[in-house]
Order: sequence, then structure tokens, then C-alpha cells
Amino acid sequence: MTTGVAALPTTSTAPTTRQVWTRTRGIVLAVVLVLAGAVAIAVIRSDSRHGDLDPRSADPYGSRAVAELLADRGVDTRLVTTLAEARAAAGRDATLLVAVPDLLTPHQQSQLRASTARSGGRTVLVAAGSSSVERLAPGVTADPATSIRSTLDPHCTLAAARRAGSADTGGIRYTTTHLDADTCYPSQRLATLLRIPAASGNGDTVVLGAPDILLNDRLDKQGNASLALQLLGSRPHLVWYLPSLSDATATGTGDQKSLFDLLPSGWLWGTLQLFIAAALAAFWRARRLGPLVPEKLPVAIRASETVEGRARLYRKANARDRAAAALRSTARTRLAPLVGVPVSQAHAPETLLPALSAHLHGDGQALQALLFGPPPGDDAALIALTDQLDALEREVRRP
Repeated sequence: MTTGVAALPTTSTAPTTRQVWTRTRGIVLAVVLVLAGAVAIAVIRSDSRHGDLDPRSADPYGSRAVAELLADRGVDTRLVTTLAEARAAAGRDATLLVAVPDLLTPHQQSQLRASTARSGGRTVLVAAGSSSVERLAPGVTADPATSIRSTLDPHCTLAAARRAGSADTGGIRYTTTHLDADTCYPSQRLATLLRIPAASGNGDTVVLGAPDILLNDRLDKQGNASLALQLLGSRPHLVWYLPSLSDATATGTGDQKSLFDLLPSGWLWGTLQLFIAAALAAFWRARRLGPLVPEKLPVAIRASETVEGRARLYRKANARDRAAAALRSTARTRLAPLVGVPVSQAHAPETLLPALSAHLHGDGQALQALLFGPPPGDDAALIALTDQLDALEREVRRP
């Protein structure tokens, strides 16, 4: 006698493409909108906005105004962003302005100094800190305390400073061991502008404590324009060097640093302390809560309600695999005693399937697919599996 049980088709529990798209389309849409907005902003601003101290920038902190005034006086301005370009452009008839000297690595600073020292031209260092001024202008030291006031008077014999008068040079203050240096615009007896003549030739180095006299929104204040034009227009060519982090020379073997080297030491210690605090808090909470204790329900719940509630949870989670496993396990547990198999062996196919086949005189392959097969792929297959398990149990119980 055969059971009439058909073998279930092999299905997969992996989510379909439509299900994946339904779950992720919101995130994908948000990412696309953000990228589109970023591209639109970049396109709109790409032709009109540049960085600070950039001679192409018309922003308040740009320097386009001074570049155009120099052009009216016959001084051409050339923007460079690499050390190789800056070293090649340095010469007797050129002024090399280093906009942000502190961005240069020690190796770059040493190479730039070697080129400018013998060029015979002028080098202007803008707001060079202690990490750069000692290499780019040996004999000059930056004071840790900056100037309190922004607008200062020259108080020196340098012709450019005397003609310009008061200017916004207040910023980093400097001291020098060069006896022939011009020390101008002092703040509490420390200069905010230095001019150090070269040891030979007509070259010199100008150290400027603040970039204000070069900025668009400060150029028309005090004597800023006059001082800037005189410092940068003494030679027919101006090379405006904006150091870039993408410069290949910035990644020399002697200056390579790891991510942990770039983090301040305080952040590392703070992270360690947070780790310890989190571990102690977890230990304290675990000790406070204690082990899990089962709690009796205040009311009796019918078995049918429990089954229905769990079924709804399975359906909401698309857990057809768990539901099918529970149905098959319960069916095997009930069928085993009916065919003379111990309950402990009910879940062993090599024991249960031969006993069922002998009892029903049916196809062992169909029984294996029904009781030990793969999970159903959809709700219809799960319902069909339930009906087939009920039919099998009725067939076995039939006298």
C-alpha cells in the first residue's frame, strides 16, 4: 500500500532579488540623493571657490585682490602646488611666497631652503610656526605666545614698512640671531615681520607673522595693501607656493607616519580608559542582574493561542525554515512509536525511514523528502508540507 505522498521540490531559503531590493531601496535612494547633491555643489562652486590664501580665490580669505593689483604693476603671479615646481621657479628675478609653511614636511623644508638660499631672490614665509621657520629661515625662532593686537606700527628702518605705516601683521612673534635683520612691527618687543638679508648676493627672506595683509577682506585696511605690494612686488615674477598634501615629496620614506602616529597621545589614553570603564560597567551590570529566573504566567493561555501567536511571529520574520523544522520534528516524534521506533531514534533517518516504508509499503525517497527534506520556499509550500504530514500521520494510524 502506498501513501500517495509526493516528494517536495528542492527550494532555497536565500532572499530573492525582489526582497533584497525592497529592503535596501530606501538606503540606496538616500545615498544617490547625497551623491547627487555633492556633485551639484561641486560643479556650482568648482569654478569660483578655492582655498584660503589662494590667489585665484575671491572669497574673503582668498588673495585674488593682491594678485590683480600686482598684475596691474607688471608683476605676474604663478601658482604652484608641488615642491619641485617651487624649487624650479626660485630665481634672482622671482619672489617665492610660501603660503602655509607648516604643511611642509621636514624633508621638504630642508630641500626648499637649499634652493632658496642660493637663488638670489626673495622668499616670503607666511605665518611660519616653530616647526618650519627654524629650517626655512635658520637663526629665527617663533615665540610660543602670539601677538595680542592685530594692527601694529612699524618701528623699524625698513623702507617698505615705513611707507606702509601701521598694518595687520599681528600674529606669530619672532626673535633672530641675525644682527643685520630688519625687525618690524614689534609686539611687546618681539617682531612680527623680519627681513633677513642673504649671506651673499641680493636675496633675502621675509618672515611674516600673520596672513592678514594678503587677504581680500583685509587688503583695504590700514597700510596692508601698500605693505603687501612692496613685499611681493620687488621682483617681476611672483611664485605663489600653496603646499599640497597630494605632493609626492610629502610621502618620503623618512616622514611616513601611521594612523596611530597622527593621533595625539591623549586620545589613545582616553580610548583605553573608555575601554576599561565599559568593561567594568558590563561586569557590574552582569553581577547586579544575576542569572535568569523563569517566571510563572499570571493567567493560563490556551495552547491554540500560543501556537497561533508563534506562527504569526514565524510568518512576520519569514522563518519558514524554523516552522518547517518544528512541524517535521513533531511529526517524527509522533510517528516513531507507531512504527516501533524508540523516540530517541525518531530523528535518525536511517532508523525511522525503513520502519515507515515497511509499515506503509511506500516509497522511501518520498518519505525522506517529506520528513527530512529542505525547507519550503514560500507560504504555499509550507501549507502543502503541513497537509502532507497530517496525511502521513493519518495513514500510519489507520488500522
